[in-house]
Amino acid sequence: MERADAVIAGAGLSGLSVALALAEAGLRVAVVDRSDPRATHPRSPGGDIRTTAISLSSRRLLTALGAWDAVAGDAEPILDIRVSDADSPLHMHYDHKAVGDEPMGHIVVNQALKESLLDRLAARPEVVIADPGTVAELSVTPAAATLTLTDGRRLTGALVVGADGRDSAVRSLARLRVTRLPYRQSSIVDTIGHDLPHQGIAHERFMPGGPVALLPLSGRRSALVWTERSAVAERIARLDDDAFAAALTERFGDSLGRLRPLGPRRVFPLELVAAESFVADRVALVGDAAHAMHPVAGQGFNLGLRDVAALAEVMADAVRLGLDPGAATVLRDYQRRRRFDSASLMASTDGLVRLFSNDVTPVRAVRDLGLGLVERIPPFKRMAIRHAMGTLGTLPRLLRGEPL
Repeated sequence: MERADAVIAGAGLSGLSVALALAEAGLRVAVVDRSDPRATHPRSPGGDIRTTAISLSSRRLLTALGAWDAVAGDAEPILDIRVSDADSPLHMHYDHKAVGDEPMGHIVVNQALKESLLDRLAARPEVVIADPGTVAELSVTPAAATLTLTDGRRLTGALVVGADGRDSAVRSLARLRVTRLPYRQSSIVDTIGHDLPHQGIAHERFMPGGPVALLPLSGRRSALVWTERSAVAERIARLDDDAFAAALTERFGDSLGRLRPLGPRRVFPLELVAAESFVADRVALVGDAAHAMHPVAGQGFNLGLRDVAALAEVMADAVRLGLDPGAATVLRDYQRRRRFDSASLMASTDGLVRLFSNDVTPVRAVRDLGLGLVERIPPFKRMAIRHAMGTLGTLPRLLRGEPL
């Protein structure tokens, strides 16, 4: 491909999603990543064992792109969410029936979703996935942007999309400033078997060291995201299976019966990353390159898909009008659509982490009062449920399940 409409750096879930969205709109796309996105298995040293919470609006986007059917059979619906604070008797219970018949979301294995996106992209002649390479330079002219790789290859397009994660090379080369805030926490990720059925309930229990979340998977299994202070998380992760199960049961309780880790187990350090701007001349950021946040609300990838939907829509509309899809006016429209949503969700997530990750008695009293109030105010609960489902506000077409 001599010239693309978009050159995408990064072939993770966000990068592949934006590539597919643009291809579905008929745009020509080139994708490059440091490693071959088709090469890693989840149990290999570089494989992704994580799961992702897919909100209702994100599921509609993936359905519109034709990538949902391949994962739907193993995607476990989230019917209820139960939030509790350590040993407090107060809790919040979000029931999907409060706002309709559809699940609030689904839990999907990252690798399965990645394979589905890759299969869809393989059938699109508009998409070229370049051989692996590392981005070395970014050059911009009034008419195009070019990524030069360390091996000398050049990829040129009307727009360069940085989907290359929280340490984005594209963001750095475009001189987009970033705020980074380490949480000094890490998340332990594992798959947990349990004796009792989860009944489609996602549990999140806040502890002084961080939240413990068990998210429903197929069968009597749940995905564990257990956040602790980093030094503690490393020690816990090294425990043998029996000791690990005992430590988890001590924090989570026995509501699912006997717990047993199924492995493999990994630890991921956490930090907040926020780009001060999502755009530069012929450059746009999506996903973790634009914003990476704490997993406490399970909204990180959903926030990235909202970037994908907005960027694909403004670019597709520009092309239909015969306009330059990488023009400054198009990028300003993308920035306008995404800044407030991103900033507000990151602020509220950061606030949750700071409110719940301590054991100070007055603070505990305030947050327990808040839990009790939310549980007793149905309109507020319904709004919170719709927010978790990603259906609040004016949504781009893909998030409504409509084609571009």
